[in-house]
Amino acid sequence: MLKKDLILRNPLRLLGKENQDIVPEGGVGAVLARAGVGKTALMVQLALDTLLRDKKVLHVSLDDPVDKVNLWHKEVFHNLAEHYHLPQVSQLWDSILPNRFIMTFKVEGFSVLKLEERLADLTEQGIFRPDLIVIDGFPFEGEVEAPLNQLKDLTRRQGTRIWFSVRTHRHETPGPDGMPPQLQDIDNLFDVILQLQPEGKTIHVRALKGVAPVSDYPELQLDPVTMLISETSQK
Repeated sequence: MLKKDLILRNPLRLLGKENQDIVPEGGVGAVLARAGVGKTALMVQLALDTLLRDKKVLHVSLDDPVDKVNLWHKEVFHNLAEHYHLPQVSQLWDSILPNRFIMTFKVEGFSVLKLEERLADLTEQGIFRPDLIVIDGFPFEGEVEAPLNQLKDLTRRQGTRIWFSVRTHRHETPGPDGMPPQLQDIDNLFDVILQLQPEGKTIHVRALKGVAPVSDYPELQLDPVTMLISETSQK
């Protein structure tokens, strides 16, 4: 029941359909934000929601070592449990860990081929086959269309889903549709695009693509203290 409680209480579910992922199978999503706003925290919550539904998550980090990624997961999980006053959190945490695999690369050493090779090692030996892949720290500067297309192809072949974090910058001017320069020419490669937009002490979660208009669901915010998604009343 603890898993079900956390799943049903997850405000992110308002962006998708009941008991379903926001991004469709074989699809690609992106979380946009400036440095330090909360991209990784939101990505971890997407991962935890999948883990709580007894599905497998591969977290690929190009920024942080395994122990730091694990700490992110643990802190966000315990913040969720504390927020909802759930008992027996240690047992629940232990129960979802077998469904998670953390993989790290140096940015300069990352390639789609290397990821595919390491993933093939896991799947062919029956060790791990992810339902969701989270890639944190992928560099969206320069030529990225080719590797993104390769990753989309990998996602379709594996029957999984993939989320990217995308770092934006304060000085950049978004396009007419709100897209930052990093995605203006490649937004067609993404099924869902979410943006974390700070306004004063509030961090808004805004959907730029693939989600129903904000008027169709309560506004979502990221708590800057707990880094948890919270639901507010409609405007």
